[in-house]
Amino acid sequence: MSSNNLAGKTLFITGSTRGIGRCIALRAAADGANVVITGKSDQPNPKLPRTIHETAADVEAAGGNALAVKLDVRDEASVEAAVAAAVERFGGIDILINNASAISLSPIAATPLKKYDLVTQANSRGSFIAIQTCLPHLKKSEDGQVLTLSPPINLDKKWLASYAPYTLSKYGMTMLTLGLAHESRGKVRANCLWPATVIGTAAMKAVGPVPLERTRVPEIMSEAAYHLLCDSSYNADCMIDEDVLTKAGISDLSQWDQGGEPLPDLFL
Repeated sequence: MSSNNLAGKTLFITGSTRGIGRCIALRAAADGANVVITGKSDQPNPKLPRTIHETAADVEAAGGNALAVKLDVRDEASVEAAVAAAVERFGGIDILINNASAISLSPIAATPLKKYDLVTQANSRGSFIAIQTCLPHLKKSEDGQVLTLSPPINLDKKWLASYAPYTLSKYGMTMLTLGLAHESRGKVRANCLWPATVIGTAAMKAVGPVPLERTRVPEIMSEAAYHLLCDSSYNADCMIDEDVLTKAGISDLSQWDQGGEPLPDLFL
């Protein structure tokens, strides 16, 4: 069973200044949704494109209603203030998108404690804070949802041998989301979404020499997220973008390619 669209829904998206989070915001805006744009970039930075205010303006231009709020997902008080601002502006929250994430592709022996703390605090802990803070408002919604951008749990030893700290933090996001789906007993739907291929975001470019032509553009994830959010048959699922799009009747995925054969993403 599917809802028509996201018109009138309020989405709280962590890490939505740029990349996949921004694309999800713009896709929802096309339906006339209310979108809370959050991130740490509230002032122009020559090293990072866009600010939360610029992305909020893009949402408004795309047909949505936007609120830009500075947010550090590692800080409980920051999350509480951002959620309060969202509720004051839009009257509630219907959908939480856990998109904010830190990446560190190193094994245990080569991961400084500071880096370990960053990935665990931004990823699993940050998602926990966001879910817990938004939950009272999601329960009041007629279609309360959580969508977390995290992978299906795959205990293949290569993911543990290569970068166990990052694997732990991302699988933690997945387990919390699936836990909520079962804990709430259908009152709040909760699902995870992960790309089948490498997505060409600034974060991915920063961690290694990935050829741009072997990636897909972030819009494939926003399109998949849109269809997942609009389809109420999803609950407690870990979905891959390609599978969601195929179910939605979209068979031509090459429209999101950047020239070459896309590389498979992590954890698959």
